Amino acid sequence: MGYMHHQRCEIDRRSVRVRLTQKGREVRDIVATLFARHAEGLEGRGVIGPDGIDAITTSLKRVERYWTDQIRYIY
Repeated sequence: MGYMHHQRCEIDRRSVRVRLTQKGREVRDIVATLFARHAEGLEGRGVIGPDGIDAITTSLKRVERYWTDQIRYIY
């Protein structure tokens, strides 16, 4: 879809170099701006502070790790 560019390494064909295209960088910037605006809105309205966001992030990482382990051990 044109968001990433990948190229096999000339020396080691198993290795692949991956980078965002200009189109991919534009999407990344849009998403980063959206996240920043949402974080400011959450803080500004007193919904959640920086500590709360860190706690949620940590919890979501743990859930992701749990699900990954469950999938890994099924097969």
